[in-house]
Amino acid sequence: MSNKDGLFTDSAHNFEAQVNSIPLRDVDASTGEESVGTLVSKATSQISSLVRAEVELAKSEIGAQAKKALVGGGAFGAAGIIALYSSFFFFFFLAELLALWLDRWAAFLIVFALMLVLAVFIAIFGWRKIKKMGAPKRTMESVNELKKLVPGKAEKNLDAATRGMYS
Repeated sequence: MSNKDGLFTDSAHNFEAQVNSIPLRDVDASTGEESVGTLVSKATSQISSLVRAEVELAKSEIGAQAKKALVGGGAFGAAGIIALYSSFFFFFFLAELLALWLDRWAAFLIVFALMLVLAVFIAIFGWRKIKKMGAPKRTMESVNELKKLVPGKAEKNLDAATRGMYS
């Protein structure tokens, strides 16, 4: 399906970007009699049309990729939810298996304690990863250097040894 501009936007299957027209036409070709102002005006108009067409093409291609990513992400999300709910049955199975040798209440208590210990270890692991995160030092240094800048005197105010990442 294509919309009125000829761009494919609501296809559920193969999504191909298509632009139906090229903005440059032979009608705009110079006859050799136009003034420089007219030629510049035509060139500006043609470049503007060409840039708009390229932007439209890029938007349609990005839209296609975003649609594919959204479908893939939804599938991964659904798989994760199913796996999460399935883990309940695994732990229930484990408790019933332990119930073959122990009282049923003791087997479920052991599985509950095992799940709590597992949750604590995962929480400690996550906490350590978060604690290791640091401030973006290079960005902070670069921003602090911007405070020293005075228009027209930037090179004089920045020492070559202390310049940031974008110097």
